[in-house]
Amino acid sequence: MQRVLSVSLSHVLRSAATLLLPFSFIALVAWATAGSASGGTSDPIRGAVWIWLGAHHLPFQLALPPTSLPGYLTYLPLGGLVLPFLVIRSAFNRAIDRLQGDFHDINQVRAIFSTLYAALLTLLAFVSSSPSVTPQWYLAPVFGFFLALIATLTAGYRINPSRSLRIALRISALMVGSGLLVTALLLALNFSQVKNITVALQPGIFGGVLLLLLNILYLPNAAVAAVAYFSGTGLAVGADTIISPWWYELGQIPALPLLGALPTGRQPLALIGILFFVGLGVLLARWSLNYGIQTLIQSYIFTITIAALLGYLASGSLITAEMGAMGVSIWKLVVSLALEIGIGAAIMTFFMNKRSQAQG
Repeated sequence: MQRVLSVSLSHVLRSAATLLLPFSFIALVAWATAGSASGGTSDPIRGAVWIWLGAHHLPFQLALPPTSLPGYLTYLPLGGLVLPFLVIRSAFNRAIDRLQGDFHDINQVRAIFSTLYAALLTLLAFVSSSPSVTPQWYLAPVFGFFLALIATLTAGYRINPSRSLRIALRISALMVGSGLLVTALLLALNFSQVKNITVALQPGIFGGVLLLLLNILYLPNAAVAAVAYFSGTGLAVGADTIISPWWYELGQIPALPLLGALPTGRQPLALIGILFFVGLGVLLARWSLNYGIQTLIQSYIFTITIAALLGYLASGSLITAEMGAMGVSIWKLVVSLALEIGIGAAIMTFFMNKRSQAQG
């Protein structure tokens, strides 16, 4: 047990350093470029930790200058989770190789590794707080533990998920993948608008590279938003806004080039996309019913749960009260997908039962 603890701790620290070092370079260059007269040398260090925490999707509470107006940053890039996921997975694989089988239960090693990682995340979130930026450190144990646990489950001696979960993951991958394709198409069609936003920002060479990386990391958020839009529920880009095929109310938008792909008005024909989600329900039933109705029910529940989780992670508040609602409405997304996928699954179940009766 002592060896498992020491090896796990050393690799948890290495995994954190793997991301903190390049983030420190980014924060240092940004700090030097900004040239703040009131900033201290601790600012880039804190900045690197904040970037690392943000990659774990940890929310921030802000006190905006000059009047310390309260703000929140919970609209974080969904793609950012990929970075710590891959690093944790790699670190855990190295830890298993280092242990050379000197453990009784790999699940116990996973639990220890995940607990230590969550503890480190919580500690850094707590000590990096400042008067103007406060990471919500009390959420770090939850975010850190589950992210590390999921990453470690895909490493070492892998756990084979249930058939129902595998089917749900395939349906979810098709859904998000289609959202990414649609987003890429919209970006290509509205490239001039995207270019205008980028030019208006005047990011420079280094800033342009960072802006490109930021937009890439936000692509999964845009994919989830595209899913919500074509399912009929729409999305928000600020408080009291709605962008959907039937309703369109939009004010000023943040200067994020990715938002150049937004539609400029009502597009009722986009409701044809509902048929895609009905088709996913047909596919869900087709894959599941070969193993029984129970597999279908479980796969359906898993699919809707994953959609709710993606909706939560891809939405939030972007600093100010005016941008307090960014992304999808979670409950609307869940209800629309549950209905549309459910209708498709019910249709396929009906026809498969009819075919079985005819063959019987």
